[in-house]
Amino acid sequence: MNAALLGTERRLPPVAVRPGQGAAAALLDAAAVSTVRRRAALRPAPAGERPAPAPADPRPLLPPAARRRLALLLADRGGSGGGSRRGTAPDLTELLPQWLAAADGHGYRAPEALLPALLDAARARTDLRPAALALAGPRALWLARLNDAWTFVLRGSGGPAEPSAAADPAQVRRLWEEGLFAERVALLTALRRRDPQEGLELLVTTWATERAEDRLLFLDSLRETLAATDEPFLEQTLSDRSRNVRATAAELLSALPGSALAARMARRAQAHVSPDRSADPAVIVVEAPHECDAGMQRDGVAPKPPSGRGERSWWLGQLVEAAPLEGWCERFAGRDPAAIVALPVADDWRTELHDAWCRAAVRQRNAEWARALLGAPAAPAQAAEVAPAGSSRDLAKLLTVLPADERARWVAEFIAAHGLSDAFRMLGVCAVPWAEPLGRSVVDALDIARDAGSYPWSFSGVMGLAERCLDPAAADRLDMLTAVTDEPEGASPGSGGYWSEAFQRLVGTLRLRATMRDELAPPPGGPDGRSAR
Repeated sequence: MNAALLGTERRLPPVAVRPGQGAAAALLDAAAVSTVRRRAALRPAPAGERPAPAPADPRPLLPPAARRRLALLLADRGGSGGGSRRGTAPDLTELLPQWLAAADGHGYRAPEALLPALLDAARARTDLRPAALALAGPRALWLARLNDAWTFVLRGSGGPAEPSAAADPAQVRRLWEEGLFAERVALLTALRRRDPQEGLELLVTTWATERAEDRLLFLDSLRETLAATDEPFLEQTLSDRSRNVRATAAELLSALPGSALAARMARRAQAHVSPDRSADPAVIVVEAPHECDAGMQRDGVAPKPPSGRGERSWWLGQLVEAAPLEGWCERFAGRDPAAIVALPVADDWRTELHDAWCRAAVRQRNAEWARALLGAPAAPAQAAEVAPAGSSRDLAKLLTVLPADERARWVAEFIAAHGLSDAFRMLGVCAVPWAEPLGRSVVDALDIARDAGSYPWSFSGVMGLAERCLDPAAADRLDMLTAVTDEPEGASPGSGGYWSEAFQRLVGTLRLRATMRDELAPPPGGPDGRSAR
């Protein structure tokens, strides 16, 4: 080392010398840096530009217990194994979405140290993304620009919280023209919620230059705030060069009862579906269209049916689905939806016609028609009536049109009358936590299945839903079901033990959910956790 420092007292070495630093110390520092670079196989280069600081997030931090819970949930997100026998431990992987939704409901932000794990979880599971990115806040975008593994945050919608519509029009225009796709979708959504016309005018400025897939997503974002003033733009979009964009525009127009397209579809549909008043009682007569002309195709009717479908029935279904439901009451001499649905349909067209009306009720969010098409859930033959063989109707979607409390009552009565075999998807659209009558019906049906000696794994899907959706307050009432019962004659071997484990896991999960809910409650001193360490 002494040899290397020779001459430094007489002349400055060719290295950078900091103020107050001697020439010898500067030379040794430069040698140390060079050694590190050589060992790292890197050539000397100027330092890169430091990233801008992360944006501030003024929301309160999670309470300490909730922070520890999030760390546990993220550490366990790989699941508890793929064995057929799950044991009695709660499945934390399935509780993470519910926990994230609850945390977002309180307006918390995620701890900085857990943001990478949170983004990794959102990358692995698309169902977590909206809630996970909302909890991560504006720093999710900042981190995504630094790590290619998180680019989904930059290109996807439903990410970080929507930006507020800026007061400065130039600022809005710049963000719209230069922002990332996620930022543009969020901006359009925010503007539409504030003023639908303002958001539409912004979209029109760049519509002709957008990619087809982006036009489709922008168009779909209009659905939430669809207004009559959107009709001229949507009518023009019926001539879009993308078939998917044209179909979405037609669907949106058909959801506007007063639109010109809705009127055109009503005329077409009513020309093919009419009451035969000469019959006693009245009968619905159907004469399916014989061609799909250019006007029908422009209005969104797909000319080519899927495999196994006849052309005429395929065209008829699309016409009826797009026609305003209110027009049928006038067509059938003032009958209400229930009376129209009860009319017989000639020539085996009943299933096709009712399926199309079901899709129309979902599209137009018409609760009166949905109620009529669902009928009484407890009727003895109702299961076959609401979904006859060959039907394409989706009862779960139809149920979403009803108010949440009515939906829960309908499903509870359906389960009480027909059991759980056809109720899984219906349960999935009921509000969480399940209302008490619905929860009681599910538990009663599971208990009946156990007493009948049914295979417990046949109900694993419903049991998993119950773990996530039952009211945690029901845990104490379910304790009696955790005991191992005698297996009835003909039962599958060991089913009693399986059922006992399943109910123990259900009770344990409900109690854990209650604990997690309490952990998320704001501390007594107030919700602001920004000073917490």
